[in-house]
Amino acid sequence: MILSMTGFGKTVVIFNNKKITAEIKSLNSKQLDIAIRLPQAYREIELELRNMVAKSLERGKVDLFIYTEANDDSPTATLNIPLIKSYKQQLQELALSLNVPEPQDWFATLLRLPEAIKTDSNSNEIEDGEIESIKQAVAQATEALIEFRTQEGNRLETFFRQKIDNIRNLLAEVAPHEADRITKIKARILDSLAKLEGVEYDHNRFEQEMIFYIEKLDINEEKLRLQNHLDYFIETLDNGHGQGKKLGFISQEMGREINTLGSKSNHAEMQIIVVKMKDELEQIKEQVLNVM
Repeated sequence: MILSMTGFGKTVVIFNNKKITAEIKSLNSKQLDIAIRLPQAYREIELELRNMVAKSLERGKVDLFIYTEANDDSPTATLNIPLIKSYKQQLQELALSLNVPEPQDWFATLLRLPEAIKTDSNSNEIEDGEIESIKQAVAQATEALIEFRTQEGNRLETFFRQKIDNIRNLLAEVAPHEADRITKIKARILDSLAKLEGVEYDHNRFEQEMIFYIEKLDINEEKLRLQNHLDYFIETLDNGHGQGKKLGFISQEMGREINTLGSKSNHAEMQIIVVKMKDELEQIKEQVLNVM
């Protein structure tokens, strides 16, 4: 089973009155490249988070985002009741000493006084246990990313097997044209010679040269090598993840053999088959870049 380098994972963890969200995504890359964006208060654990991600993800351009917000189920502001009681007592004493009436609307008066309402001013400070919640969020998001990569890897494996079968079937279509190809090449050369007026040639020498020429156009070796590359590609697929680079090398070798088939074909129908093979191979090369 192969893994894709493309993936996405997201998780939300609730800690006290904070909602901690971790998002992680990855794209293809020749090596592991991790970028992390997180609140300034969490900078002290950035290296630890980077090491966590690096242990789970082997390759890819990885972006990790961590952000926090107030939990909707928790109040973001509370009444500072001890302070409000103190305000009321002082105001009553002040009214008595100044011989003035007390406020008729105590609530409106008291709530306007400084710090009568407390907000979550400490939301940017790390609380006890918060670090573990952040690690938990990152671990869960990474697991979701790996699951995404696995699903995408299964899709890619199905795609590759289909394309390899298509090339294999196209290769089988070459054989019926080989005998006809030699006959047409020989007839074309004889026709060209016949058009040269007053030119005599040694028929035995002509046959010898034709044998040499046909040997140069022989494609049995290219067909055999291409068949071996197709088999090796499938064998590599079955060897599990971490095979992306090797699959890329095999596809390059397949391309060389297909190109040689095209240059030796000298036959319209065979060249059409070669073009179809190249189309299938290009689709493999595009997708193999996403394989772990």
